[in-house]
Amino acid sequence: MLVLLPPSEGKAASGRGAPLKPESLSLPGLAAARAAVLDELVELCAADEEKAREVLGLSEGLRGEIAKNVELRTAGTRPAGEIYTGVLYDALDLASLDTAARRRAGKSLLVFSGLWGAVRVGDRIPSYRCSMGVKLPGLGALGAYWRDPMAEVMPEAAGDGLVLDLRSSAYTAAWKPKGEVAGRTASVRVLHSQLVNGVEKRSVVSHFNKATKGRMVRDLLLAGARPKGPAELVGTLRELGYAVEAEAPARAGRAWSLDVVVTEIH
Repeated sequence: MLVLLPPSEGKAASGRGAPLKPESLSLPGLAAARAAVLDELVELCAADEEKAREVLGLSEGLRGEIAKNVELRTAGTRPAGEIYTGVLYDALDLASLDTAARRRAGKSLLVFSGLWGAVRVGDRIPSYRCSMGVKLPGLGALGAYWRDPMAEVMPEAAGDGLVLDLRSSAYTAAWKPKGEVAGRTASVRVLHSQLVNGVEKRSVVSHFNKATKGRMVRDLLLAGARPKGPAELVGTLRELGYAVEAEAPARAGRAWSLDVVVTEIH
């Protein structure tokens, strides 16, 4: 099982470990593309702080993120699973998993990134600021920039098992499963169900959507679940206590759509 995750906008501080070693990152086929983004991002932030703030879409209060980007090559690193914070990662709580579940997380979780393309949670990276929605002056929109490099490496990364896609829309732009891989991909959304004047209303709640996805991945890891495809995933999630509605694709080469329906927001 390969689980595709979005990163978090907020990130923990860089660690005290050794500086970035690009050759140590997973998916080495992305090395050249990563180097190009890193070079332009560092140059942009070092040359013109105001322009960098505009390009990165940062408020005045986040101006310090620009200086962080300037030091990307020399800053300390820590595992990506510690760098990424926020609602989904708080709910996932990688640090509290038992040894076997952490090992499974290292093999199955892949975090998409505007800077790195995608990394595994054990890859050591510095803290940075560069979302997939950024449009760099030289390379252009990162969602489009990453499509060709990701198309080269992702079929192999996906292996021959289930692909569980929990990414937000900005990150799905970088890679969309096709053909046989799409047929064993399940895209999940979380819906909040509540009664309003006796009528059920469903809505997507961003914060709870992320929290539920984090808890769901955590439960799958702790259970040692190995669903072979979307249909088996539906059964597994139901066994874990989730209310799941599934829609098989209308034709081959399309991903499954799964709705996880919740009645409480926490």
